[in-house]
Amino acid sequence: MPQSFDYLVLGGGIAGLSFALEASRYGSVAVLTKRTRAEGNTNYAQGGIAAVLAKDDSFEAHIEDTLIAGAGLCKREAVEVTVREGPARLKELVAWGAEFDRRNSGEFDLTREGGHTRRRVVHAGDITGSEVQRAMIHACDERPSIASFPDASAIDLILDRNAVRGKQRCLGAYVLMPDGKIETFLGRITVLATGGAGKVYLYTSNPDVATGDGVAMAYRAGATIANMEFYQFHPTCLFHPEAKNFLISEALRGEGGRLKLRNGQSFMERYHPMGALAPRDVVARAIDTEMKRTGDEHVLLDMTHLGKAFVMERFPNIYTTCKQFGIDMAVQPIPVVPAAHYQCGGVQTDLLGHTTVNGLYAVGEVACTGLHGANRLASNSLLEGLVFGHRAAKSASEEVKAGVAAPAAPPEWDPGSAVESDESVLVSHNWEEIRRLMWNYVGIVRSGKRLMRARRRLDLLREEIREYYWRFKVTRDVIELRNIADVAHLIVECATRRKESRGLHYTLDYPNLDDHNWLHDPVVSKEP
Repeated sequence: MPQSFDYLVLGGGIAGLSFALEASRYGSVAVLTKRTRAEGNTNYAQGGIAAVLAKDDSFEAHIEDTLIAGAGLCKREAVEVTVREGPARLKELVAWGAEFDRRNSGEFDLTREGGHTRRRVVHAGDITGSEVQRAMIHACDERPSIASFPDASAIDLILDRNAVRGKQRCLGAYVLMPDGKIETFLGRITVLATGGAGKVYLYTSNPDVATGDGVAMAYRAGATIANMEFYQFHPTCLFHPEAKNFLISEALRGEGGRLKLRNGQSFMERYHPMGALAPRDVVARAIDTEMKRTGDEHVLLDMTHLGKAFVMERFPNIYTTCKQFGIDMAVQPIPVVPAAHYQCGGVQTDLLGHTTVNGLYAVGEVACTGLHGANRLASNSLLEGLVFGHRAAKSASEEVKAGVAAPAAPPEWDPGSAVESDESVLVSHNWEEIRRLMWNYVGIVRSGKRLMRARRRLDLLREEIREYYWRFKVTRDVIELRNIADVAHLIVECATRRKESRGLHYTLDYPNLDDHNWLHDPVVSKEP
């Protein structure tokens, strides 16, 4: 029998839980997560949440910083909504039990990050995301109307087959459960809060769950996808053969960290007036350029001039982790490299989280609201999750109150003639090949030839994966492989269409901005 709820939320990070906590006031909520309840990009966020709280700050300044970082593609209304509603959502987060660093006066200890002209980032040491996740999960546990389903991997969205073409409604999702069975979850409203897709690239700051599931499922269901060419590479991830995906927060540069070449020379001043605090796209591209010029495998982030006591107190988690790899960041520079970090495009939505598929909402990193434009401003991501999770829940509750009927049971999952796989090597091989070709051909710097090579190879890989998917029983690895292949296709498709360089999309063939022709979003949609 299908499991039916008023609100079906796929993903348990800040956006999904923000939606769930608000929606739980109006009906039953199911929150599905692929691994444990805490595993996801939110849990690994180090920096903080940007919000206008200081006396010397203003909404106008935060809006302007966001627009500048977005390189002309931000939707101003989305920026204004996010910035102006941010402080109220942050206050609500504190009411749920989140504890942030404060000064002796009791005021928040605000820090500054790249692209910001003020100190406006609220943080919990250097493990902000972990603290946010802890508080929100605890708040959910106190709401009997919220049911959690860990280790549950959504396979595909379910559409109403009886709907008029072009007006199909999302009814829920088919889900692979921990025992290997595939169950049907239904919702009057289905919400994608599945986060990003960093694992589509060989090097990423994201955890293993970040495989673009929401974007891929929405694309296959016919939703409009936008701006996928703008994938943000964080400038500074720890470079060490044994370190996996460990981010070195932008807050280190906000507190005075200096980027240097291995010979000790500072270089960011040659690329931007803000130096090491330039927007992320500028810093990542500068590091990539210098590494290619010098042949070095990494650059250095130097914190040694700030003193050991300050470094250990302000960045205890980063200090401890670096020390585990033999790096004492208080007395020696940290080796760093850029890595895929944040998906600025995604499932296109309005300011209430509606996608182009009826009954389907998207919030957080999976969504393209227009807030980030061509490049996300640091610490606007957790903020977006709070604001749009809340806004979408308000809208969804009105839709349910207006009389959206509980969906009738669709057909059960049909495995057809699928059998147990005896060719699992194809999964691991294709997984590796997709991530490597995306890194080499569709990374920080692109060209028409590189994109063409990526497209040709992806077409073949996706056909292999499709054949494998239908021949063998579904596993979590196959679900994720299928999704990163579809996301890779979307990134290449959007990057190929944009004949200019803007923000996070830099191509050697069109190195300049072209506002006349490209001050808009390349969108891709697929008929379900």
